[in-house]
Amino acid sequence: MSSNSHPLRPLASVSEIDHIHLLSEQLGALVPGEEYSDVTFIVEEKRFPAHRVILAARCHYFRALLYGGMKESQPQAEVTLEETRAEAFSMLLNYLYTGRASLSSAREEVLLDFLGLAHRYGLQPLEDSTSEFLRTILHTHNVCLVFDVASMYCLSALSAACCAYMDRRAPEVLASDGFLTLSKTALLTVLRRDSFAASEKEIFQALCHWSRQNGEGSATQEVMAAVRLPLMSLTEMLNVVRPSGLLNPDDLLDAIKTRSESRDMDLNYRGMLIPEENIATMKYGAQVVKGELKSALLDGDTQNYDLDHGFSRHPIEEDGRAGLQIKLGQASIINHIRILLWDRDSRSYSYYIEVSMDELDWVRVVDHSKYLCRSWQNLFFTPRVARYVRIVGTHNTVNKVFHLVAFECMFTHRSFTLEKGILVPNENVATIAACSSVIEGVSRSRNALLNGDTRNYDWDSGYTCHQLGSGAIVIQLAQPYTIGSLRLLLWDCDERSYSYYIEVSTNQQQWTKVVDRTKVPCRSWQTLKFDKQPASFIRIVGTNNTANEATIRFRQYREDRAGADQSRPVMMDRRGAVSTIKGPGQLAKEVFVDQELACKLCRLAVRWALLEARSGLTGACFGTEALANSSHSVAAS
Repeated sequence: MSSNSHPLRPLASVSEIDHIHLLSEQLGALVPGEEYSDVTFIVEEKRFPAHRVILAARCHYFRALLYGGMKESQPQAEVTLEETRAEAFSMLLNYLYTGRASLSSAREEVLLDFLGLAHRYGLQPLEDSTSEFLRTILHTHNVCLVFDVASMYCLSALSAACCAYMDRRAPEVLASDGFLTLSKTALLTVLRRDSFAASEKEIFQALCHWSRQNGEGSATQEVMAAVRLPLMSLTEMLNVVRPSGLLNPDDLLDAIKTRSESRDMDLNYRGMLIPEENIATMKYGAQVVKGELKSALLDGDTQNYDLDHGFSRHPIEEDGRAGLQIKLGQASIINHIRILLWDRDSRSYSYYIEVSMDELDWVRVVDHSKYLCRSWQNLFFTPRVARYVRIVGTHNTVNKVFHLVAFECMFTHRSFTLEKGILVPNENVATIAACSSVIEGVSRSRNALLNGDTRNYDWDSGYTCHQLGSGAIVIQLAQPYTIGSLRLLLWDCDERSYSYYIEVSTNQQQWTKVVDRTKVPCRSWQTLKFDKQPASFIRIVGTNNTANEATIRFRQYREDRAGADQSRPVMMDRRGAVSTIKGPGQLAKEVFVDQELACKLCRLAVRWALLEARSGLTGACFGTEALANSSHSVAAS
């Protein structure tokens, strides 16, 4: 076949023609003149010739206006636009013809008029782009004006940006000229926010100026009601508020009564709101004011710590007077705290956390004093305004000292659910990433049960087991959770089935059975539902394994240690202690014996199982072949 029969295939870079920039420039050339125009807009006595077909194609409003059968539909019609600024309308026409608008060169008042026209004519992309630009140029002198316009047009994203800006600079905003231009509705929206972090004295004085600027009357009484009088001192109420005459004396008496009869932490405080950012840092002025080795707690180093350094501490005392106390840079709204308990060994801690505004009245926001906890703690609670945070350790399973490596606090918008103060997780928390660990069971890898790998397992590795009739598989969660479901994967490389039951506990002493499958043959994945229970520990106990029909005897594996019975198999744990194996009931008594050795023993048992099963021997089975109840993966939520 000749080469002429193959069609030419041009390069992709030249196969598509894109001359949009030329179209924009050529249509834009029509804007200043009257050439081909068939409609004229009159704005502030200025004439703007236009082309109705272009406007109708670009904007539904103008399509209805210019082709709706009204007088504006007549050829060469003149349309007068009221309440429209000529400079802003000129920018709008240029945008409709070219798709472009230069916002950075426009004055702020023109930009706000331009935004208003985009809203009026339903140009949503233009409205969004203009709002986004305004968010980037917010300043103390313009934020009130922008917020007023955003409130008027119900622009939620722009309004939220303005509020967040004003929250962080509340005193400066109160002193600005723009504050006096706020409408009553916008003003009340600002003042009713708990995160508008200014003193009530400053707010009251700013409202006095606003009232003089905007006229006194019912509006003044309404905005003055937004002042939180009980937060003011008695001196401020008597020497600042009372002489103004703007408030009823009964209101002052009621405020004094509320102040004197209420707990300090029950008052409706204002606080700084900085979402999703740790404010317990030197950047925000936080400092540790009570405890030992204070410098380590807020340094941000969560990797370099050991027995000697890298943590703060306090002695555990029954009266709870000791503790670690952090002073935040200013009163702040918080609902989320993260702490790192010292976790270089298997110890656990108990503790509680309190917050305060004055170091006198404390409110407990987290109470884990009856639970065993380890490593990272992710704690949530109802939003609180606080200046001080106190962590008090109540128990350490090793000694009488509470050790804390790191502390973080913030406000988060993440959704969370609490039941009786305990977090209800919405994701799997039995993971290494969530700082859970396997504390009882036999495995080649200590946390094979929690590593998330549900594919790579066989006879030799990838599972955790325990001997039937002795021991269990126990998982410790990092902190107490209220859980109502579990998923676990039973070892399923052959046709065997298992029976088991599951218990949960908060202290490793009292256990509650939540799943009972002792009379049901089970294989592979298990999805389990039960009544929600608080749990720090999950215990899985196997009761049957159908592969125990063949006899597998555990042959001798010996470490020549002094005092060991040389006539029987022995096992040495990681502490160097020797256990004599007298039968299948003893092997798993010591959990997490030397893990490399345990795996060798399991593999050896499997090999003997195959050999002796072929020989027709009968009896009890041992290890991974039969007596071990093997779970490959577990998840709790």
